[in-house]
Amino acid sequence: MTSPESPETPETPETLGVLRRVFGYDAFRDGQREIIEHVVGGGDALVLMPTGGGKSLCYQIPALVRKGTGVVISPLIALMQDQVDALRTLGVQAGFLNSTQDLDERRVVEAQFVAGELDLLYLAPERLRLPATVELLGRANVSLFAIDEAHCVSQWGHDFRPDYLMLSGLHERWPDVPRIALTATATDATRAEIASRLQLERARHFVASFDRPNIQYRIEPKTDAKRQLLRLLQSEHKGDAGIVYCLSRNSVEKHAAFLTENGIEALPYHAGLDARTRAANQSRFLREDGLVIVATIAFGMGIDKPDVRFVAHLDLPKSVEGYYQETGRAGRDGLPSTAWLAYGLQDVVNLRKMIDGGEGDAAFRRRQATHLDSMLALCETVECRRVQLLNYFSQSAEPCGNCDTCLTPPESWDATVPAQKVLSVIVRLDRERRQKFGAGHIIDILLGKKSAKVIQFDHDSLKPFGVGAELREVEWRGVVRQLLAQGLIAVESDHGTLLQTDASAEVLRGQRQVMMRREPERPATKAAKTAKERKAPVELPAEAMPTFERLRAWRAATAKEQGVPAYVIFHDATLREIATALPTSLTELGRINGVGENKLAKYGDQVLETLNTTD
Repeated sequence: MTSPESPETPETPETLGVLRRVFGYDAFRDGQREIIEHVVGGGDALVLMPTGGGKSLCYQIPALVRKGTGVVISPLIALMQDQVDALRTLGVQAGFLNSTQDLDERRVVEAQFVAGELDLLYLAPERLRLPATVELLGRANVSLFAIDEAHCVSQWGHDFRPDYLMLSGLHERWPDVPRIALTATATDATRAEIASRLQLERARHFVASFDRPNIQYRIEPKTDAKRQLLRLLQSEHKGDAGIVYCLSRNSVEKHAAFLTENGIEALPYHAGLDARTRAANQSRFLREDGLVIVATIAFGMGIDKPDVRFVAHLDLPKSVEGYYQETGRAGRDGLPSTAWLAYGLQDVVNLRKMIDGGEGDAAFRRRQATHLDSMLALCETVECRRVQLLNYFSQSAEPCGNCDTCLTPPESWDATVPAQKVLSVIVRLDRERRQKFGAGHIIDILLGKKSAKVIQFDHDSLKPFGVGAELREVEWRGVVRQLLAQGLIAVESDHGTLLQTDASAEVLRGQRQVMMRREPERPATKAAKTAKERKAPVELPAEAMPTFERLRAWRAATAKEQGVPAYVIFHDATLREIATALPTSLTELGRINGVGENKLAKYGDQVLETLNTTD
């Protein structure tokens, strides 16, 4: 968990007492104790911990133990209200300052902060541009600075935010205040850049395992994305909350409408919607059970909804870091969840074009290309997905038995001859006709299709015309996709036509073998059955289900009345434990994980009353 030179840190009764009294847990999760004790002692820390691993406690508990107010720098303006509401439900005095507040609201929070009445203050990073904010921080006793979503400082990472570059000034202005930077996603290169930009080179680094064993990773070729998604949700995730990611706004709208038309309530979320609609859709997703949100990657950072049962990608993510961050929003409660991705040849073509034609200098485009290559390697691997994913973050693992390549192992096949045929068409078009075309036209030539374009350009007279009858069109598309993934062909950025690369000649001369992944024939129910079987150990006994549902109904009504997400009241895991243990007194209820002193006082009698109610 920690860097090799890190000494052991003794646990103090004070931190454990806060964990029990405020948060209702008897023991720290792996790694939390060392981080918390280090920061309580005044040390700086850089923390890499997966989503759902309990990062927030690593700065919340030190803020409650140390004198003064913990200042949390977070880009999650739209979620600050929910974060503060959740803390206040626990009895923690918290507030926030951001652009959504009017002047009077900000003045109240500022007065509370200066008076020392707040345990935690959340700030958007852009507020540090304002001299008034820096002056405000100087008028109070700051116990620590927590920099959440710290990967935003890295231009190597997947979600760079320029405002984060200002945060190095915190150390210069308050050299004696401990800082803790936290992120769920960072490679070694990203971590080094975070440490450099935030002047945390001398901080202790805490790196937890990136493994999320409850998530089942599955990637499949895109044939009919809408129908593939619908089949997944109807067969495995009926009534579940989930997130569907699309690359474009138009795709978001189209797929949200399609799911709704087919009986699955889905809401769109993208930057083209007005702010009120975006906020309303996000709020509904957080507060209601069983909703699906269809979104661009603008949605999701900081989403604390614990019962997201699936994350689906209908377009290829730009990087493994982005993919990991987005899929990590599933299963924060530790229960079995699905990370599903459908991707195709056009995804690869589109992203290559975006990189080549995008903004930024050559070095930036090379970084983007490197990210994409790693993502393609994850998609095309014949090995365990989880092993490949963790290797990307420099962590080792054994095959997991809970990804598609473990459950239904794919085969490798020698695709040298098909690769030569594709390259032969590209080369002949270039040399003989001075022409370049996209994948669809090249596949038509290989299959001997006399399409209008083939006839128009007299391409049925080319020597390779019709030499590809041994493969179906979908198989040829897979060959082209994997040639792109292996760098054996390239995409011309302006028109999306296919080009040879420096490595193409070796293949054409027979000096390089080309091995490819052959997609296995998967029975439609195999993955669903396996997911269901894996849920069995954590499912409630049948006799506890009515009680659990009564508790959920009570929680939903209470959350609606208070205007907060249901998980702010209690997580599903806590309700499950209550439904199984059936406590009969406040003392017994207080022993349940997740029932701290404030929640016990606030909700205890209502929970016991609900338990005594019969249907």
